[in-house]
Amino acid sequence: MSTPDGTTVLAAGCVLWRRSPVTGGTELCLVHRPKYDDWSHPKGKLKPGEDALAGALREVAEETGHTAAPGPELPTVRYPADGRPKQVRYWAAEAVSGTFVPNDEVDRVLWLAPDAARARLTRPRDRALVDALLATARLP
Repeated sequence: MSTPDGTTVLAAGCVLWRRSPVTGGTELCLVHRPKYDDWSHPKGKLKPGEDALAGALREVAEETGHTAAPGPELPTVRYPADGRPKQVRYWAAEAVSGTFVPNDEVDRVLWLAPDAARARLTRPRDRALVDALLATARLP
């Protein structure tokens, strides 16, 4: 979806987290997209007229199989994509329930401690979101 002037691609996603079932610490969910061979936070383009937070939660469900409870909004990320500006709004979100099933868009997910997630993320702009999550959300 683009803005009325037809230039900016609008998308939304979440920095998805959970309490580790092993250590009790915070783990972040990263998705692997085979099309790009990258590790990122779950996100995607908004449908026409879709609320950004609703779109972010839909993308989390589609890409990770998890329902999520949204928390604070994180910084918006802007970058060029396919020759057009793209704007992605992000929220912190706690994974509530669900199970990952590989699909065409996402073939793997990893749950990692914040430092390991930061190191695994492909793009620096995604790493900054880990820091924003840790600074804003009340995590275990």
